[in-house]
Parts: sequence; structure tokens; C-alpha cells
Amino acid sequence: MYKILIVEDDFGIANAIKLQAETWNFNVKIVENFNDVLTEFSEFQPHIVLMDISLPFYDGYYWCKKIRDISNVPIIFISSATDKMNIIMTINMGADDFISKPFDINVLIAKIQALLRRTYDFTSKNSILEHKGAFLNTENNTLTFNEEKLELTKNDYKILLCLMTNKGKVVSRDDLMEQLWETDVFIDENTLTVNVNRLRKKLGSIGLNNFISTKHGIGYIIK
Repeated sequence: MYKILIVEDDFGIANAIKLQAETWNFNVKIVENFNDVLTEFSEFQPHIVLMDISLPFYDGYYWCKKIRDISNVPIIFISSATDKMNIIMTINMGADDFISKPFDINVLIAKIQALLRRTYDFTSKNSILEHKGAFLNTENNTLTFNEEKLELTKNDYKILLCLMTNKGKVVSRDDLMEQLWETDVFIDENTLTVNVNRLRKKLGSIGLNNFISTKHGIGYIIK
């Protein structure tokens, strides 16, 4: 089931879209906290976003850029601000389409379906893991925090993926080593320590100090 995130503060419009989309078997969420759209985005993991331009706190351009920093998920702007400059700006910010208000909801649904087919015919679902404002993109092996982006090595990525997937739980050293090397050949435990310490330095360089905690004699945890 495809998931649609609606970032629209006119709840009459948002609920009308939601009602119609659900008849087409879409899973739909309307953003509630317009001061922290990115967290709702990462928690819901939508396949497509519908975005208004005029929003409380920050406008749609701002949130489009924030989403584009961590994901290539399709974004359709729906707005009554239909002058040429606004349309150009939405496309330049990374939007995939622009629909003017008022609009025919059936036309909107058709556009959503077409964009989903083009996007996901040959790709897997969008996948972003988030913790304390850090976003791990499993499509391109990058970590973003406060607009800083880290390009991760294969081992960096595997360590973060394992720990963030199990955040709040201790991951044993043996389990991490199995994830990293996937081999029966003996690997010195110091090799894991070196990899984790190297990753910690990278995280610290973008302000993520103490992101990974050590449980001595057991393993590591992201709290």
C-alpha cells in the first residue's frame, strides 16, 4: 500500500484529499506539527508528499528543501499561488509537479498514480531512518544532520543501519561483526573497535557527539 503525506494547513482540503485517496487504497497521513514536518516525514516513510506553499512557521519551499536533503521521494505542490515565479521556484527546489488550487481531486489522484508508477516501477520503497535529528538514507548511504551530510563507507553504513534499526537496544559486538563481515573467518575484535571509533569521529565532525554509546563487555547502543 502506497503512503501519502499531506502537508496542508487547510484541513478541509487535506481531509477531502485523504478521503478520496483512501478509496483508492492509499495510506494517508495529514501533518499535524507544522513546526517539525521532517520528523513526521521520517516516521511515516511516505512514498509521495503533497505540499502547500503557505504553511505555519515555515513555508513549503523550506520543507521541500529539507526533504530533498535526505530523500528523493516525489513531491507535488498544491497551491493557489499560481504565478509563474512560484511554479518555477517549486521545480527548482526539487518538486516533481505543481497543481493549482482549486483542483479536481480525481485529476490529483490520477497524477499521484502516474508519478508513483514512474518512480517505483524499478525501485524499492523510500527508506529513511531518523534519530535525534540525524537521518540515515538507505538509498544512497548518507547521514544528514543539521544540513551537514556525511558520505558513509560500507562499514560506517552497516554499523549505523544496525544500531539505528535497533535504537534503544544493545547490539552485541558479535552481531555487529557478523553484519559487517558476514564470514566464518576469524576477525580480530579490535577491528570492530577501530571501525566504531572511526565512525564516532566522523559523527563528531558534524556535531553528533556521543551518538553511539558503549556497553562495556556487551556491545553498542543508540539511546
